[in-house]
Amino acid sequence: MQENFQMTYNVDMVFCIDATGSMSPVINLVKKNALNFYNDVQTVMDKKGKVINSLRIRVIAFRDYIADKADAMLVTDFFELPRQEEEFARCINSIRAEGGGDEPEDGLEALGYAIRSKWNMEAKKKRQIIVVWTDASNHELGYGRSQSDYPQKMAKDFSELTSWWGNSQMEGYIDQSAKRLILFAPEASYWSEVADNWENVIHCPSQAGKGVAELDYHQIIDTISNTI
Repeated sequence: MQENFQMTYNVDMVFCIDATGSMSPVINLVKKNALNFYNDVQTVMDKKGKVINSLRIRVIAFRDYIADKADAMLVTDFFELPRQEEEFARCINSIRAEGGGDEPEDGLEALGYAIRSKWNMEAKKKRQIIVVWTDASNHELGYGRSQSDYPQKMAKDFSELTSWWGNSQMEGYIDQSAKRLILFAPEASYWSEVADNWENVIHCPSQAGKGVAELDYHQIIDTISNTI
């Protein structure tokens, strides 16, 4: 008799969410489904014959250091789901779509925070997934460095940030076989460079300035699940 074997994964995700005014649609979408997220991902993965043994999610909400100062970046630790799903939902529900100043935002700094997360490096089968939602292009790394709230250990430029992600010849701060980056982002400054030149990136182009309004929840779940 042939036994059915299922692949078991430990999954870490970092949600990088543009929290400026035009992003209300996607923020409200994530808020609405925060409490269902764990079960919805599990359901899709069960159909693939895969089991998520551990799921952790970290949240990074970003705006603009010069325009928003202390409110430019919300960075949390990992939430363990489903044990901390209510805390995760409260965190998501606390995000307000406001601020941002000019059109480019500090999404590269958010990506830097995400790459240097405290990933679970122990499991044999694991995925380390960063998901970015934004309808804006990016400032140069360090554009807001004059502000007191700017992180001191941030990559100095895009080249250094690229080294943090790593490649087949160079180790970064994230597991090279487990890493995945999903961009729901416009074909704009730096997002296109990331999509074209970094390894293990899925780019779902959004329309600049439209708040990623064309996304629906099932598309998000399917895209994330296909990276596991």
